[in-house]
Amino acid sequence: MKVKLPVVRVIEVTGEFIKLDSLLKLAGIVMTGGEAKVLIADGAVTVNGDVTTERGRKLRDGALIRANGQTVRIAVKSAAETV
Repeated sequence: MKVKLPVVRVIEVTGEFIKLDSLLKLAGIVMTGGEAKVLIADGAVTVNGDVTTERGRKLRDGALIRANGQTVRIAVKSAAETV
């Protein structure tokens, strides 16, 4: 029997972190901040395997987020890589 692993998309961000609600919009998991707020408040988002209800939670390099059947991983680009 084969185990189906989730597809993980990598989302590159500049800076030290990105807030959870902003990430959900950037990744296309939600269309608006209002949708992000409801999804997070309902406990439908996990960060590194733990349910979170903190809309402004700071996500750093390597964080794994699951929401709406999608999985994304944060990859922080250094300032030198953006030039």
